[in-house]
Amino acid sequence: MEKEQIKDIVKERYGKVAKGGENSKECCSGKSCCSTADYSKDYSLGIGYSGTEIESVPDGANLGLGCGNPLAIDSLKEGETVLDLGSGAGFDCFLAAQKVGKTGKVIGVDMTEEMLLKARENAKKGGYEHVEFRSGEIEHLPVEDNSIDAVISNCVINLVPDKIKTFREIFRVLKSGGRFMISDLVLEKELPEIIRNSAEAYAACIAGAIKEKEYIEIIKNTGFTEVKVTEKTLFPVEYIFNYTEIKDMVEKMDISMDIIKNTKSTVFSIKVYGVKP
Repeated sequence: MEKEQIKDIVKERYGKVAKGGENSKECCSGKSCCSTADYSKDYSLGIGYSGTEIESVPDGANLGLGCGNPLAIDSLKEGETVLDLGSGAGFDCFLAAQKVGKTGKVIGVDMTEEMLLKARENAKKGGYEHVEFRSGEIEHLPVEDNSIDAVISNCVINLVPDKIKTFREIFRVLKSGGRFMISDLVLEKELPEIIRNSAEAYAACIAGAIKEKEYIEIIKNTGFTEVKVTEKTLFPVEYIFNYTEIKDMVEKMDISMDIIKNTKSTVFSIKVYGVKP
């Protein structure tokens, strides 16, 4: 798929999630997106958020997305400026805002207008005056050089076609001594071609994932130090195969169950940390 086609697919799917909110039935990745409020809560608990964190944000901010809790990797500090890549409806931004306090600032960047609208409504509803949402792509961040203390992101960089450029942008905007804390999906081995070329699997955060070794090499080659994977868990890709269009595709293409089983043991969720010297 071409880069612009990928971006259009992602915008379309996440736009539907934003419009449908927590009860959306037209979404990107099966149960992890098409969730009721209860499912969003259960899913978020399962990937590392506490009940207190979930209950502390405005209704509608938690859409049951993501693959981990980037804020659990490291504690943000009062007065810091935090940047969230792919901020969605604002869930992680609002949690970060609670940690940095009124003297700090949180900036969310997202390329989906429907998500930005929802996030800004949530910020107003919750009284988060020190949280700002900007329209932009994370390969071209609308953020000044050397202005950010911490970058966070949750299951978004796998959606970006140019991951090298993305990490260069993260490096550019961070202050010296600034760090990133990212949750993302990586692969143990290559995906089957039919899944790799699936638009639905791409929007569901699977087809755009790369091998863990390559992912870490990109980060180190960008210039980051103290790079470490702090947590790694098998990701339940049955969310993808439960999605109707994926199931239809599997049936039409007559994919063997061996391919499905191999894919289920291939995709991992990691939490990774790094520092700009």
